[in-house]
Amino acid sequence: MTAAMRVMSSLTLTLFFSIICCSLTEKLSNASSPNIIIMLMDDMGWGDLGVLGQPSKETPNLDAMAAQGMLFPNFYTANPLCSPSRAALLTGRLPVRNGFYTTNGHARNAYTPQEIVGGISKDEILLPQIMKKKGYVSKIVGKWHLGHRPQYLPLKNGFDEWFGAPDCHFGPYNSSIRPNIPVYNNSEMLGRYYEEFKIDRKTGESNLTQMYLLEGVDFIRRQTEAQRPFFLYWAPDATHAPVYASKPFLGQSQRGRYGDAVMELDYSVGHILLWLKRLGIENDTFVFFTSDNGAALTSGPNEGKHYK
Repeated sequence: MTAAMRVMSSLTLTLFFSIICCSLTEKLSNASSPNIIIMLMDDMGWGDLGVLGQPSKETPNLDAMAAQGMLFPNFYTANPLCSPSRAALLTGRLPVRNGFYTTNGHARNAYTPQEIVGGISKDEILLPQIMKKKGYVSKIVGKWHLGHRPQYLPLKNGFDEWFGAPDCHFGPYNSSIRPNIPVYNNSEMLGRYYEEFKIDRKTGESNLTQMYLLEGVDFIRRQTEAQRPFFLYWAPDATHAPVYASKPFLGQSQRGRYGDAVMELDYSVGHILLWLKRLGIENDTFVFFTSDNGAALTSGPNEGKHYK
């Protein structure tokens, strides 16, 4: 998708890993290891935020985060597709090196729906594996998308906890050949999208973002109380088609259902930042917000119907 090749408000892999690695090397005197939160959105465009020019100004928490922190407006995501972009983020290596590369039609591992058996190579070293050696506890909340077979799942690749799904929320499906995508709590399958975890394709209503928010906050609270440094990889997928939002946010945006999803994600980011302050760890936590690739026309108000 061409939008993904536009300048995005994300960190280059070099800068991103420089910051992370510096925090994991020699500790400063009387200082503990900083907590690290990466908030990775799905198909959210750089122009969806008020701070980057969206005229409806429906992202007050993210706009405030940008004003109070650092904004990186001149960098590119590693790939215009979900899986290779995420693989690059977690490995620090470009898709052509980590095995996830180019587009659906050409890549060996560029996309991992249920029919594909591949996934992240066991030879790759992921960020949570590095951090584990420094005493960090790591959790992924939301979309993984680096392989759905058991050997490729997050707990086999350095994460200590996981709540979410191995793939995107495509569906609904109703056959044994292509069942609905499963949702996991660690290694236990809790149910499936469109079944136990409802997504109403007609109205766009789903409580998934709220579930992901609660899981993220719970992890932050537990690790803070245990005085353990943590890495939270928070990866909701509400802005990926078919777009969804919970009932309190549906119909609230000037930008249709997609705007509703963005508003709920903005609210969730604000809630997480508020909890960092409540727990007294806001100055001991790096928080990064970015997107896996640019906005997709299929995620817009009419979900691509007028862009054939």
